[in-house]
Amino acid sequence: MRLESGAFSLHKYLINRSQGGDRKAQHQLYNLYAEAMYNICRRMMGNDEDAKDILQESFIQAFSKLGKLQKEELFPAWLKRIVVNHCLNALKKNRNMIELMNEEIETPQEEHEDQEEVQFQVERIKKALDRISVGCRTVLNLYVFEGYDHKEIAEILSISESASKAQYSKAKSKIRQILKANPI
Repeated sequence: MRLESGAFSLHKYLINRSQGGDRKAQHQLYNLYAEAMYNICRRMMGNDEDAKDILQESFIQAFSKLGKLQKEELFPAWLKRIVVNHCLNALKKNRNMIELMNEEIETPQEEHEDQEEVQFQVERIKKALDRISVGCRTVLNLYVFEGYDHKEIAEILSISESASKAQYSKAKSKIRQILKANPI
């Protein structure tokens, strides 16, 4: 999220006021970022109820630790990291994700496909994402939507880099199968 100078001044003001416990400033800061952070939660958690819970927990933690933030311009990335970590912790706790991710899986050959070949509609992808396994969905979200590479994903999830690549490949394959089985 790039902020113009006037917007950055407001952004800096809201963060400074929020650090001091100003509830109105916290509410305004929440309103600025809630939708983007909710979208991350929704993609990773796979349902609205869990996404809303994680969103609230993330903002509570962010506001309680806001005093540790040293540069206001880092707030969006800092908040995103809190949200991703809360999602990952919830997935690990509720679904034994680590066991699923550590299964021995052969890494398939990378598929080369024409990027123009498949044009997904957003709602169909969301529904397909909800139907794949937690491990596949998590790796796919971190790689495609959050921009992490496989080495970073492996570190975040405490898995091997090849397991991350395998889960990503498996997720793409499952989504293709779902979308082919349910054409428009």
